Amino acid sequence: MSFSDQDLERYARHIVLREVGGAGQAKLQASRVLVIGAGGLGSPVILYLAAAGVGTLGIADFDTVSLSNLQRQIAHRTADIGRPKTQSAADAARALNPNLKIESHDLRLTEDNALDLIGRYDIVADGSDNFATRFLVADACFFARKTLVSAAVSEFSGQLSTFKPGKGQPCYRCLFAEPPPPDSVQSCSEAGVLGAAAGVMGTLQALEIIKEITGAGESMAGKLLIYEALDTRFRTVTVRPDPACKLCGESPAIRGISNSSHQA
Repeated sequence: MSFSDQDLERYARHIVLREVGGAGQAKLQASRVLVIGAGGLGSPVILYLAAAGVGTLGIADFDTVSLSNLQRQIAHRTADIGRPKTQSAADAARALNPNLKIESHDLRLTEDNALDLIGRYDIVADGSDNFATRFLVADACFFARKTLVSAAVSEFSGQLSTFKPGKGQPCYRCLFAEPPPPDSVQSCSEAGVLGAAAGVMGTLQALEIIKEITGAGESMAGKLLIYEALDTRFRTVTVRPDPACKLCGESPAIRGISNSSHQA
């Protein structure tokens, strides 16, 4: 892939990085990334991937912008209240980088559409805000053989990991076997969340996606990063494949999206 003079100036700080270079930037511009959720996590993911020059950026969300979103969902503005988040986030991404292609999916992810949608992309960023959708996305990525970079945030803490379908790699269900019982976990509106903490996790999520695309550094696959904002503390734990996992184990009980019992 050749770069225009404008590209060379726009991405100069990437191209001079030995671990990225022109080859890595070309990979970014040829990549297709799907961001599920244009909220507190998805907003920084979308903005940083747009700025980084990801060629095709898919944005999936079914919600509209509300005033309470603006404390953490930095892709949206006060003037966007009432607009679909996919449209608002797409406008913000284009304002940063008019050269990227944006595919907006104003829909609720379901068992009927998850595999088809995810199958169109190279890598998926899950920024959803509920367990049912997270498990649906993780299972769909497993069956579609797509790399998943998943993040979560609540109150003052966050978690991040990368899941790569393949022999010897743990899947999402190796870490979290089943969704918690309904109503057993407080929602963001009930428990609250520090806006900047969501920004930290979404930015780390974008970073891991860029690393996966360019091959720079060490993947987060097989590891879980835990962030505690009040202590300004990061720790990483190893995640190993679970032989008894219902999805990827030796005797899997889940053989397709249709029998994985999601209610996203």
